[in-house]
Amino acid sequence: MTKKALVIGGTGPTGPGVVNGLVERGYETTILHTGRHEVDTIPTSVEHVHTNPFRIAEVGDALGPRTFDVVYAMYGRLRDLAPYFAGRTGQFVAVGGVPAYRGFARPHLNAPQGMLVPVRETATRAVDDENEKVAKIVATEDVVFEHHPDATLFRYPLIYGPGQINPREWLVVRRIIDGRRRFILSDGGLTLRTAAYGPNASHALTLAVERSDAAAGNAYNISDEHVLTAAQTIEVLAAALDAEIEIVNLPAELATPARPFLGAEHTLHQFTGVDAMMHDLGYRDVVPSVDALAATARHLRDHPIERGSVTEMRLQDPFDYAAEDALIDAYRAAMVGPQRLADAYDPDFRDRYAPGSDDWRLVEARS
Repeated sequence: MTKKALVIGGTGPTGPGVVNGLVERGYETTILHTGRHEVDTIPTSVEHVHTNPFRIAEVGDALGPRTFDVVYAMYGRLRDLAPYFAGRTGQFVAVGGVPAYRGFARPHLNAPQGMLVPVRETATRAVDDENEKVAKIVATEDVVFEHHPDATLFRYPLIYGPGQINPREWLVVRRIIDGRRRFILSDGGLTLRTAAYGPNASHALTLAVERSDAAAGNAYNISDEHVLTAAQTIEVLAAALDAEIEIVNLPAELATPARPFLGAEHTLHQFTGVDAMMHDLGYRDVVPSVDALAATARHLRDHPIERGSVTEMRLQDPFDYAAEDALIDAYRAAMVGPQRLADAYDPDFRDRYAPGSDDWRLVEARS
């Protein structure tokens, strides 16, 4: 008998990959969504049920007594969908978010401040966070496993690639299109922020049906296997567009123009590891992160975000290049004196593994 799958959502940056993955695995697949956004990457054989996933009564009216072998809850009000599908599906796969971890939204809750690297699924959740959005994420996770003890929960980070909701890469791509070649980064651009390319995230979700026994009852972090620093990310995006750029490093307190790209007012790491998913589900990137970022840069160049649109405004970047240049020039002028002092105080430190380094000669020279 053909197995039946329901994907709630299905037309966002990761939905089509999940739908197509289920179809390829022989599932008779239905997607439930509002119908406001259709994509041409979903086969015509897939049934569409149009209703409001945020209103559980309307979901019930649209589906009636139907049951499914697997339900992917990728959109809608998860805390209502989970109890509704109890007894109506053999497998429940839910998508949540990494802000469920303690310290993600409020770094000072942890000691030392911030989050350890990497954040594994065994890390403490934000059960004591006063942030209402975070509290709802944590409470919703509990609802999922209360009604589906064998559910699989995937915690999404920033998703990038075609169809993304908050395309942070546009902040770099637009600047390059505009001829901008100076990019302000804070604290050396060394911050790690977990991100996942849309097709990689889709692939991870479909592994839940391939290895359902291993996935049952577990929560997994979603991420590319390799996460680049902020500076590395910008370098890859620029290289993909054949642009030579200058990265300007400022202390975090002054690097206010860098905050929209980081998506935070601080430079602490937010890096969630995927060891558990790799071990249990056999996950590996479909597209390596460097290639995925390069493809994203070219996609945004060829399909630019509308200037001043809601999508661009959500990124909270004014693109005020004159103000950025004034900040850079003022900082560099103020650093002339401190730089002289730093140059004068040179401890003659040399990396013992650097080319040309010789520990014994250094010791003899100082003795």
